[in-house]
Amino acid sequence: MRVLARVSALAALVLSAWISAPATADTATQFDTGHHFVVVTFANDPYRPASRAGTSGRRYTGGTYGVAQSAHNNAQRIASTYSLKQVISWPIKALGVHCVVYEIPDARPMADVLAALTKDPKITLAQPLQQFHTLTSAPARGTKPAYNDPLYGLQTNLVSLDIAAAHERSQGAGVKVALIDTGVDSRHPDLRDRISGSHSFVTAHSATAGSYRHGTAMAGLIAAVANNKVGIVGIAPLARIEVFEACWQLGPNTDEAACNTFTLAQALAAALEARIPLINMSIAGPADPLLAALVQSGLKRGVIFIGSMADEPDSFPTNINGVIGVANSDREHGGATLAAPATHVLTLRPDNEYDFESGTSVAAAEMTGVVALLLSANNRLTSDSIVSLLKSTPGPTTQPASIDVDAALAKVEAERAGRLARSGR
Repeated sequence: MRVLARVSALAALVLSAWISAPATADTATQFDTGHHFVVVTFANDPYRPASRAGTSGRRYTGGTYGVAQSAHNNAQRIASTYSLKQVISWPIKALGVHCVVYEIPDARPMADVLAALTKDPKITLAQPLQQFHTLTSAPARGTKPAYNDPLYGLQTNLVSLDIAAAHERSQGAGVKVALIDTGVDSRHPDLRDRISGSHSFVTAHSATAGSYRHGTAMAGLIAAVANNKVGIVGIAPLARIEVFEACWQLGPNTDEAACNTFTLAQALAAALEARIPLINMSIAGPADPLLAALVQSGLKRGVIFIGSMADEPDSFPTNINGVIGVANSDREHGGATLAAPATHVLTLRPDNEYDFESGTSVAAAEMTGVVALLLSANNRLTSDSIVSLLKSTPGPTTQPASIDVDAALAKVEAERAGRLARSGR
């Protein structure tokens, strides 16, 4: 499993609060100056500028929530007072703050700068701009088909989860999933009509579909089309995926991708504003106060978050109480909430290709599909009730966090039938 590693290329894309033109530098190199960057937030009183013509397309601007003059002035004052260079900024509606990334343009230690900033009474949060990575490991190549998809016989993970039987009860219809990841190759034939929209928070728009390996793989695990005589079967083949591109691929022909505090904050806030009930984050990284605040805001609204377990303790997002952390059921992992098979699992590659994938990124995507099946059967299920339900229906593996999806759906149906009988319907 590839776990978070600090890398020198920091990046983010945000529309400046007072400048409408987007940044144009490539995301993977925009901040590669040898300096450090800090994220600072200020209280931002509700402010809505005069209505203006709407826009459409890949860029997501977060509606008309704007920046109060006091927050704008504070941002400039901080740059001057603490000798920082303001790089990019963005008002976060979900938290009621204005968020700014500053560069430390000299050799001052970041710890000293943060210590000074945290003492400023006008600052609500100051932290490093951190990085996060996807969690997949190098591929390795390896039942009786229940589908006409030609590669279904290689999907041993579906057999372990009893997905064929589960699909007799639910296929995820009516459920939308937010995928916070790299971009996705929406033209892949096994994702036909499964991608409901895409929003980008990185600047590398010249990138080809080949640079969307990780996001495409995760989308395929969740919702690849079933019985289309093409490729594989997704766990929730009737679910729809909304893509929030916050990560960028680190090299050609690799699943390794990185994102940072700012790109993830934009994606999370956009997904929350879109009121998507289920959010997949097949990533991991250090504990992060800003991202934690956004996730906790979503949890309070009943949003269900699925995250990948990392080897390091206290890794985001699974360090947040309420996030469903998913491990590989082929390995022991004491801190996991649940587990799914995640070794040599067949999924999609960009440009109409397929390959095997391993790691807890895979496990998190699979569990996202499972939760979509359950929500399709009962959209009132909560994160806690889903975890309780799945833990009460263990799968055949020796890992105690493994699950039997068909048994879980059977329980949902039985509970629904009981409620209807009690109500006399």
